[in-house]
Amino acid sequence: MERRPHWFDYVSINSYWFALTARSQALTPLIIPLLVQQFIGEEAKGAFVGVIRLWALMVAVLVQALVGVLSDRSRLGWGRRRPFIVVGAAGELVILAMLGLVPGLEGATGYWALFVLYVLSMFASNVAHAGTQALIPDLVPDARKGLFSGVKALFELPLPMIFVALVVGRLVARGNLWGGLAALAAAIVCCVVVALWAPEEAYRASLPVLDWRPFLRLLAMTLAFTATILGSGAAVRAAVALLAPGGASSARLAVAAVGVVGMLGAAVLGVWLSIRIGLGNAARGHRSFAWWVVNRLLCLVASTNLGQFMIFFLQERFPEFQGLSAAGPATMVLMFVGLFMLLVVLPSGWLADRVSKRLLMLVAGIVAALGNLVVVAIPHIAAVYAGGSLVGVGMGVFYAANWALGTAIVPADRAGQFLGLSNLAGAGAGAIGAYIGGPLADRMSYALLMGIYGLLFLLATLAILGIKEGAPQGALLK
Repeated sequence: MERRPHWFDYVSINSYWFALTARSQALTPLIIPLLVQQFIGEEAKGAFVGVIRLWALMVAVLVQALVGVLSDRSRLGWGRRRPFIVVGAAGELVILAMLGLVPGLEGATGYWALFVLYVLSMFASNVAHAGTQALIPDLVPDARKGLFSGVKALFELPLPMIFVALVVGRLVARGNLWGGLAALAAAIVCCVVVALWAPEEAYRASLPVLDWRPFLRLLAMTLAFTATILGSGAAVRAAVALLAPGGASSARLAVAAVGVVGMLGAAVLGVWLSIRIGLGNAARGHRSFAWWVVNRLLCLVASTNLGQFMIFFLQERFPEFQGLSAAGPATMVLMFVGLFMLLVVLPSGWLADRVSKRLLMLVAGIVAALGNLVVVAIPHIAAVYAGGSLVGVGMGVFYAANWALGTAIVPADRAGQFLGLSNLAGAGAGAIGAYIGGPLADRMSYALLMGIYGLLFLLATLAILGIKEGAPQGALLK
C-alpha cells in the first residue's frame, strides 16, 4: 500500500484466516475424531485418524504450494490473490454440505466417504489459504508487518477457536452436526465477503514465460515429504513393537524417545529435502527460511496434535468423559487456549516490530512446553484447562513473532511461492504428529503422546539458532 493503512485494512487483509481456522478447529479436534471413532471403534482409532490426516495434508502441501506459484502470476482484474480465496471458499461450502450426510453411513463405507470428503475439503481450503497468506507480504510495508501479523494471529487462532468452542463445539456435543456445519458455513461466507475489501489491485508488472519445471519440483517435493513421513512412521512402529511388545508399560521412556526421534527426524529431513527439491539450487541461499520452516513445523506438530487428540486423551484420562461427552470439555480447552491467545497476540505483534522476533519465539516455546507439562502431569480437568491456557499464551506469542519473521525473510517478488512452501509446516504438522503418533498412542497411551508433543515445543527452539534476522533497534538477541 502506498497510502497509510486504514484500520479496516487490518481486518480485510486478515479476515479469511478466521474462516480457515474455524474450519480446521471444527473438523480436526472434534468432527473427524468422533466420526472415525464411530466408524472404526476404539482399538485403532488413532491410527486411522493418522492415515486420514496424512493423505489430506499431503494434498494440502501440494495444492498450497502450487496455487502460491499460480497466484504470483495472476493478472486478473480484481487482484492477484482474492480470486483464489473466493474459489476456495465456494468449494468448501459445497463439501461441508456433503459432509453432513456422512454420519448416516457405517463402518468402512463411512470411513472412506469421510476420507474422500476431508481430502477435498483440504484441497479447497488450501486454494483459499494460498491466496490469503500472500496478502501481507504483497500489501504491507516492512515497518508494519509485525502489527499486521499480530492481527493475523488474532484472526487465525483465538477468535475462531472461541467461536468453535462456544458455537460449533456445543452443537456437535449435543449431536447436532448439521447445526455445527451450518454455523461454520455462515462464518466462511462472512469472512470471504470482508476479504473482498482488501486493498488489492490488478498486477500489471511484466511476467517471464511460464516455466513448468517448478511445478514438477513441487510434485517431487510432496512425494519426498510423504515418503519421509511414511518411512519415519514405519520405523517408529517397528521400534515400538520391539521395545514394548503387547504395550508393555515398563518401556514407556524408550517408546517416548523413539517417538520424539521419529517426529524430529521426519520434520528436519522432510523440510530440508523438500525445500531443496522445491527451490532447486536457490535453496542454498535461503538457509534461514529452511530453519524458520523447521521451527514452525515442530511447534505446530505439538500444538496442532494436542488439539487433534484431545478428545481421545480426555476419554482415556477421565472415565466420565466418554463418546460425545468428551466434546464438551475438549471445546472448553479450545476456548481457554483461544482466550489466552487473544490476550497476548496483539501485544506480541507490537513487540515483534521492536525487539528480536527470535527471542519472542524462544519464550513462546518454553511457555507452551510448560503448559503441556501441566496438562499431562496433573490428573484433574482444571489442570487441563490451566495447561491449555499456558499453551495459548505461548502459541499467541509464537504466531505473531514467527509469521512476522517469515514474511520479512522471504523474497518480496516470490512471496506466494515461498509461503506456499511454508505449508510444509502447516500441513506437515498434522501429518507427522498424527500418522506417527496415532498408532503409538493406540499401543501405549495418549498421555505418553501428549508428553512427546511437549518435548517438541522445546526442541523447536533449537531451530531458532539457524535463523538470521535483521535486528530491530533494541533487539536483545541477534
